[in-house]
Amino acid sequence: MARIPYPDLDALDPEVGAFMRRIDPMINVFHMMAHAETAVRPFMRLGNALLFKGELDDVLREIVILRVGHVTGSSYEVHQHKIVGRNCGMTEEQIAAVPDGAASDVFDARQKLAIQVTDQVLSNVRIGEATFAQAKATFSHRELVELLLTIGFYNMIAGLLENLEVEIEPEGTVDNPLKRAKPA
Repeated sequence: MARIPYPDLDALDPEVGAFMRRIDPMINVFHMMAHAETAVRPFMRLGNALLFKGELDDVLREIVILRVGHVTGSSYEVHQHKIVGRNCGMTEEQIAAVPDGAASDVFDARQKLAIQVTDQVLSNVRIGEATFAQAKATFSHRELVELLLTIGFYNMIAGLLENLEVEIEPEGTVDNPLKRAKPA
């Protein structure tokens, strides 16, 4: 059970309640975010920009999000992004190897580098000089900024999920958490 109740959408500002009702599927993380009435719409816009409008390859992005989930211990984030990863083309071998990090040979060089960047950002905030030089040579400036934003965004979500103990939806409830979760 979550540490605080999910908000009653009818008790929210009417505009926010109407906005939230358009989200399909209304998974628990989105529902819990409705408490932050002034932040939920910008939160969704940033998430949508990173997920649907970015330059990062979908599989690489999902590897990074899953890595954030594993490193932070966010079981909800890992659960949901295993589903998203499969829907984006991640292999079962890649999903299973994310906890092993860059040491796994199922990842290509770009994916391993993205995992190294993720691990360094999560442990030190700042990427080491050698890793940064490699990342700068490998990723476009846009990809590098999106990579860093994705790490930070999903680290923030992991903190929210774990501190509020947001529950994973019952098995079979959500076949794709991002199916239509694109409100502007």
